Amino acid sequence: MAEKVIMLGNEAIARGAYEAGVKVSSAYPGTPSTEISEYLVQYKDDVYEEWAPNEKVATEVAVGASLAGVRAMACMKHVGLNVAADPLYSVSYMGVNGGLVIVVADDPGLYSSQNEQDTRMVARAAQLPVIEPADSAEAKDFFKTAFELSEKYDRPFIFRTTTRLAHSQGLVELKERIVPEDRPYEKNIGKNVMMPGNAKLRHIEIEKRNNELAEAANTLPINTVEMNDTKIGVITSGIPYQYVKEALPEASVLKLGMVNPLPRKLIEDFASKVETLYIVEELDPVIEEQVKSWGIKAIGKEIFTVQGEYSANMLRKAILKEEPDMAKPAEAPGRPPILCPGCPHRSVFYVLNKLKMHAAGDIGCYTLGAVAPLSVIDTTMCMGSSISTLHGMEKAKGKDYIKNWVAVIGDSTFMHTGVNSLMNMVYNNATGTVIILDNSTTGMTGHQDHAATGKTLQGDPTYAISIPGICRAMGVKNVYEINAFDLPLLEKTIKEETAKDEVSVIITKTPCVLLDKRKKPLYTAHADRCKKCGMCMKPGCPAMTKNADGTIRIDDTMCTGCGLCRDLCKFDAIELVKEGE
Repeated sequence: MAEKVIMLGNEAIARGAYEAGVKVSSAYPGTPSTEISEYLVQYKDDVYEEWAPNEKVATEVAVGASLAGVRAMACMKHVGLNVAADPLYSVSYMGVNGGLVIVVADDPGLYSSQNEQDTRMVARAAQLPVIEPADSAEAKDFFKTAFELSEKYDRPFIFRTTTRLAHSQGLVELKERIVPEDRPYEKNIGKNVMMPGNAKLRHIEIEKRNNELAEAANTLPINTVEMNDTKIGVITSGIPYQYVKEALPEASVLKLGMVNPLPRKLIEDFASKVETLYIVEELDPVIEEQVKSWGIKAIGKEIFTVQGEYSANMLRKAILKEEPDMAKPAEAPGRPPILCPGCPHRSVFYVLNKLKMHAAGDIGCYTLGAVAPLSVIDTTMCMGSSISTLHGMEKAKGKDYIKNWVAVIGDSTFMHTGVNSLMNMVYNNATGTVIILDNSTTGMTGHQDHAATGKTLQGDPTYAISIPGICRAMGVKNVYEINAFDLPLLEKTIKEETAKDEVSVIITKTPCVLLDKRKKPLYTAHADRCKKCGMCMKPGCPAMTKNADGTIRIDDTMCTGCGLCRDLCKFDAIELVKEGE
């Protein structure tokens, strides 16, 4: 009897990759997709896994493995698909040799992202088929189906998940790994070299393949019909299917496992059998617009939102006009996101705030420097954009305009796309100052390694690429490595470098406090010495609180011993009481 276990959606995808005989996986960590690769590592004797510097590279690695004749995959979050768009649109024309699947995790509700883009829209533009599971069991099984269809129809597939699927659990039945024979590589210039003459012919070919796939979708077992009461019919897919079944248990449902291309005949047949048809899909009206374009009457975004996650209660209210009987939520105080106690970014932002500097920000933990009391980050757009944004400001307004500006970027983000941006500054005679907040990890997504940490995804030691070496190799003369908690030196260096008419890079080389598992030093505050000046409170450390009389107290369960508060206190009211180990 096959073993059944409870798995997260991401864990189930990793298991699906293993069972499907995947041999190569490349990814860049991005919530909510990160754990797929971390779970996949347990199969490292059978599957090669790696962290790539960015999603474009990850996709190209997977394409190369596919061309060589093995099943391959790349993993990323939805905004990472934008970075991968260049190879994505072209490999759509090329097709595959070994099966090729790109896993993309969308984030309805913006739990950890800067936008809510819908991957299905990108896939339609790139003319790529999309499979979307509704639970952990389907995440595993549909992943294997994606490879089978990829090879049968010569199409790369996108496997779309969402935060709710990635991080929810379900029962999964484990099966054996089945590895198909490697497909022989055959040189085929017309198929694999995308110059204009070849691409024109390939465009015709992929339209043919997509039409074949659309026809096959009408009978694919991953598209299922559940006929019940025909007064209400619902077309849905993915996690929204779970909400439909909870809110409308008696309704008839067409559940789509393949959401691009759509099974037109199946949809038309289902629509003809129900009185009122609803289309329930999170984010954009991708299914709805196509169905309505075929002349089928349906109700969709006129009563449903295009924003955020759906819920059973939302569907009851929109469709059944029922007001859910919900208990009054607990009146808890707001908990805005904040940097961890001891975070090395906090001291950097404290100095920038003290100097009344503006910062063009980037994607990472340090984006929290935008909120009070630090309030330093002025912009955050996408990976690597901080450096380019600062450069654009200078070219718009001149070098004097940015004397009170810096760009801040993390070490992993710098390796992702910051390198290109810094190269552009040097090449185009800029004068800005870049601060690389090197905490020796990809912190925001849970401490993954990258090309500058000296360790691979599989845990093997490797060459640690030198960030200061890269900067100097590109021609940056002013490169400095500083301990983030050396406040006097940090302040002096920022003042000097922002005053220069040259590109400068300041690297605050201080590991994330959560990387060090040793016991930390512990500080205490003496109320009798405290002058209530508030200096130690300015960086906003969550371990620092005020007593009723306005004196300072340090929470010894939260203190990580960074010493920033002690350095700021001029009255010796904060004292080291325990050394670290």
